[in-house]
Amino acid sequence: MTHLPTQFQDHPLSAASSIPALPYDYPLPDSLDQLALVIIDMQRDFLEPEGFGDALGNDVTQLQAIVPQLEKLLHTFRSLGLLVIHTQECHQPDLSDCPPSKLKRGNAKLKIGDTSSMGRILICGEPGNAIISALAPLANEIVILKPGKGAFYNTPLAAILQKQGITHLLITGVTTEVCVQTTMREANDRGYECLLVEDCTASYFPEFKQATIEMLRAQGGIIGWTATAEQVCQVLLQS
Repeated sequence: MTHLPTQFQDHPLSAASSIPALPYDYPLPDSLDQLALVIIDMQRDFLEPEGFGDALGNDVTQLQAIVPQLEKLLHTFRSLGLLVIHTQECHQPDLSDCPPSKLKRGNAKLKIGDTSSMGRILICGEPGNAIISALAPLANEIVILKPGKGAFYNTPLAAILQKQGITHLLITGVTTEVCVQTTMREANDRGYECLLVEDCTASYFPEFKQATIEMLRAQGGIIGWTATAEQVCQVLLQS
């Protein structure tokens, strides 16, 4: 299921037309209505004990640490009436959209579709598949259910962005080196100007996060830019 927003106000930019970033300032669009926040997979299965991330043997507190900064960034977008997109990695109850290679991969104590204390792992509509309460989507925010790692694969995201006139994406969420990086690379190939918000993304392995940040902004921003939530919010709130 994909929820579509109702309507957004026009937000022409003031003198501040870029965000301090690396490898150089991130240029904002002519109107903030062309900017969207993408929050990737901030769901209980990945962030809470007894979810899929925990079943894989990971320290889920690594992901929980970004929630306060992401809350601030989300509040800024909501206060400005800008487009917010949430994604959830999940599959149909019959697993018809989960390829065997994904279903059988790894040695986790629980696999996709197995039952945990929060319901079936990574299954649409199960309690563990819900976005954490601190970041729960509002009724006018888009929710993309994605069966793969990238948010564009087998989803309506590209059509939604085109319909909304979006040209610039601020990308956040988990995990940095998997679903976040995949989505940013997919978006870059489609012509979107992408900025990864560094303190609003996380990995179970901090060294993987750092390596991904460096790869994405290498060679003059070959995939895109990186900045902090504070840098983003300061500019947006004065625009």
